[in-house]
Amino acid sequence: MKIESLKKIIRSGESITVEFKESKNKLNKDVYDSVCAFLNRFGGKLFLGVNDSGEITGINSAAVEQIKKDFVTSLNNPQTLNPTFYLAIEEVEIDGKLILYINVPESSQVHRCKGKIFDRNEDGDFDITNNTNLVSGLYMRKQATYTENRIFPYADMDELEDELFTRVRKTVGNLKPGHPWVSMDNMDILKSAGMYLKDQITGEEGITLAGILIFGSELMIQTALPHYRTDAILRKENLDRYDDRDDIRVNLLRSYERLMQFVSKHLNDKFYLAGDQRVSLRDKIFREAISNLLIHREFSNPFPAKMVIEKDRVYIENGNKPHGNGTIDPEDFSPYPKNPKIAKLFKEIGWVDELGSGVRNIYKYNKIYSGADPEFIEGDVFKTIIPLTAKLGAHAGEHDSAHAGEHGEIQDMTSKILDFCREPKTRSEIQEFLDIKSRSYFSQKVLSPLIKGGLLKLRIPDKPKSPNQKYYSDR
Repeated sequence: MKIESLKKIIRSGESITVEFKESKNKLNKDVYDSVCAFLNRFGGKLFLGVNDSGEITGINSAAVEQIKKDFVTSLNNPQTLNPTFYLAIEEVEIDGKLILYINVPESSQVHRCKGKIFDRNEDGDFDITNNTNLVSGLYMRKQATYTENRIFPYADMDELEDELFTRVRKTVGNLKPGHPWVSMDNMDILKSAGMYLKDQITGEEGITLAGILIFGSELMIQTALPHYRTDAILRKENLDRYDDRDDIRVNLLRSYERLMQFVSKHLNDKFYLAGDQRVSLRDKIFREAISNLLIHREFSNPFPAKMVIEKDRVYIENGNKPHGNGTIDPEDFSPYPKNPKIAKLFKEIGWVDELGSGVRNIYKYNKIYSGADPEFIEGDVFKTIIPLTAKLGAHAGEHDSAHAGEHGEIQDMTSKILDFCREPKTRSEIQEFLDIKSRSYFSQKVLSPLIKGGLLKLRIPDKPKSPNQKYYSDR
């Protein structure tokens, strides 16, 4: 989030969604109460290094790493927070003082902190553990808000795909040796992932919609959710209908694989070097886009999810329960989890990172892939538009067409530029090397995306517009 936005939130003071903790040298004892309360209520923003009156006191720089480590470790300890929940911590410097900012989303589960259930109101965090009415109301609200929590008491474990449980065990074991799921049976994995629940009001228990969508057979899914499907369409030549199509009605794990195969079949790949590793830009972009399509949709909405590949763009649409409206700014937005349990399983198997990373990564890598910015539009239908070619606009006439023909698309320049910049070079040296006549075109469409993508680094990072600036690659 942008610093000005954070300063504005701090100036507004504490509220039902904002909490300050001074934590100058270590974490306040009640910090996890606040995390638990935010998870149980509407989510919120937690600031470490700010006192109760809103004064930015800062965190001792020598204590920052230990505070971050303690925070993450405790949130992954079921003795502190149950169920556990991963949260990312952002370091921010405001007015010369270092603070830590944590965006806490609303969870689809009811959480306990050291055995107690905390909720949130304007006055702060309060313990509702022994208030039966409030606890029942909290469980009811979670069940009603999150479709993935719907319980199917007559769903049979035999209708789930045993092979997928085996694959999940193997994958998490390779990623995180000693992961508890490795030694669990199918039922225990479901319970650990929050996909087998007991309704605290009715006493009904069973596999949830999340469990069916992740592990269920096609027949089981269609019985539970008849309108469920994902359409993959290629529409380049036959614009009235389609050139190729995959009507996908299988579970989310198999849907991910089918969609990635469809992308691999119909989109060119582009590679660049991240450090000394060759990375597929296409896979980086669409791994995120497809995961977002599958795990952040509102499954109660009958709108069919779709991914359409056209000549100059890919657009993706899925049903949504919006928490805003209009175009999202990747640098200044608060992600909201649509299906936290499904997202958590995808994260455990390494298919997604922390909440909100998908939008930022698509934005980052597509700047390199095509030189153009993707769009993310929040509404009743969530839309993602990924340009496949740069739209040159007013600069099109300035760019030498012979050069375009000689060097191809912008992304094909990447390897040449990185080789050239093994020794630091000025902007004019790189531009002359590429034989690009327009300075504005070069800066906006070539240089800026490489810097934002982390491929080119600045010799004078504190003064990006310095006349003595040079750029280098560490490949």
